[in-house]
Amino acid sequence: MELDVQQMLFEFLGGLGIFLYGIKFMGDGLQKSAGDKLRDILDRFTTNPLMGVLAGIVVTVLLQTSSGTTVITVGLVSAGFMTLRQAIGVIMGANIGTTVTAFIIGIDIGEYALPIIAAGSILLFFFKNKKIHNFGQIVFGFGALFYGLELMSGGMKPLRSLEAFHDLTVSMSSNPVLGVIIGTVFTVIVQSSSATIGILQGLYAEELVNLNAALPILFGDNIGTTITAVLAAIGASVAARRAAATHVLFNLIGTTVFLLLLKPFTLLIESLAVNLNLNHEMTIAFAHGIFNTTNTLIQLPFIGILALVVTKLIPGEDSVVEYKTKHLDPVFIEQSPSIALGQSKEEVLRMGQFAVRGLEETNWFLKNKQQKHSETAYQLEDAINNLDRKITDYLVKLSTSSLSVHESEEHTVLMDTVRDIERIGDHFENIIELAEYQQANKVKVTENAMDDLDVMFNLTISTVKEALQALDHNDKEIARQVVEKEEEIDKMERKLRKQHILRLNEGVCSGQAGIVYVDIVSNLERIGDHAVNIAEAVLGEE
Repeated sequence: MELDVQQMLFEFLGGLGIFLYGIKFMGDGLQKSAGDKLRDILDRFTTNPLMGVLAGIVVTVLLQTSSGTTVITVGLVSAGFMTLRQAIGVIMGANIGTTVTAFIIGIDIGEYALPIIAAGSILLFFFKNKKIHNFGQIVFGFGALFYGLELMSGGMKPLRSLEAFHDLTVSMSSNPVLGVIIGTVFTVIVQSSSATIGILQGLYAEELVNLNAALPILFGDNIGTTITAVLAAIGASVAARRAAATHVLFNLIGTTVFLLLLKPFTLLIESLAVNLNLNHEMTIAFAHGIFNTTNTLIQLPFIGILALVVTKLIPGEDSVVEYKTKHLDPVFIEQSPSIALGQSKEEVLRMGQFAVRGLEETNWFLKNKQQKHSETAYQLEDAINNLDRKITDYLVKLSTSSLSVHESEEHTVLMDTVRDIERIGDHFENIIELAEYQQANKVKVTENAMDDLDVMFNLTISTVKEALQALDHNDKEIARQVVEKEEEIDKMERKLRKQHILRLNEGVCSGQAGIVYVDIVSNLERIGDHAVNIAEAVLGEE
């Protein structure tokens, strides 16, 4: 008996591992075949809740995980790419998209799993073409998914002889809430609703559970899958936490509604199984699909109320970094190039403010090593890169319009400034990475050295601020001050390098600490160079 239990566990856990790997591998292949445009799909096609639902379905089918879609959505909300209302639509769509896996499992081709894996392996290892390679990944993942299911089913067969398991299924049939709890807990452990639905399909196919017990477990699986989004939102922005809370609330409401309608829903599924001659796996797939689709249709008109409820549940002002441009209207390029130029300048200045904020957050991270500062700085750097692309594209289109000599000069200044601000973002990102390296490797920088860095950092930040001020008001006097300050930064860099060499000679500072310190100083000096570039553009030929 001991050996049987061991074999049962090995087959079940091994099968679960292969199944999860198959889904992941297949999802990666689909994602690569789609050109990795998932973030763009979510960003572009979520103009209204209905489009959000469709985008959620498409991305989840490509990712093969609703959790993955929800995590991306939480990230996009946190980054300001998407509003909470748009995110709710995507989350609803993700719940529908995830049912596709159950329908794939419902196609009973488990006995062909190994030849499918073999075909996928041939495509992966004997072809160099990237498209064929990606297709091979999809095929291999598809086969692994079914092979994992076959192993799990084989592992679960001996359960029918266990009296305790038989008693548990009877309890679940008479007490649906117990089934919901079991489904929730198991999905929280596995962190994949596709896996737990697959296991449920196997249990139902082996007649280890009846439909009355299976449906509440299915509802619980949908609640359990929200754990991934909840974990992704821990420590994230208020907007991200609200998006994760919506996912939980959406599935809790759906489960409550369907528990109240459990008897008619069970009769409907039984009727479909008989009339459509469905196998056991496909019966569960239909139940899963109908549950999630109906849940979405019921709650879609109440997106505004859902958003209001989670806003009340999770109060607070959100400091979202808005990635999207605010001032670049393409209409102005055709109608009034001079207004378009003014709008471009506003967006460049906004990009500059992101750079200033990024520098401030980087300085805080350097001083207190709190992760919230590094995360915000990385987010700001990401926003700067996005604005760099959008503003440059806008200015390139604007260059084809008829601009006066003065406007052409201003256009050139803005093109150069965008590049300088983008480089400032790269440099503060370098500093964060150096600070993270210092923290991870327990590199000790002396207190005096840190105080000197703080002085240089504040000088650099004020120089960048004044450069942007000079650009904003076309103020040559402030621009001259920037040039003078940059000379101070250069002098300070030389001074700090000399002091560092002295500390090294005295043995106060380690070589590793010296590398980190000198690189941070060097990055600050380069930020000063980019600030002076902006100031010199304002000074012109002077």
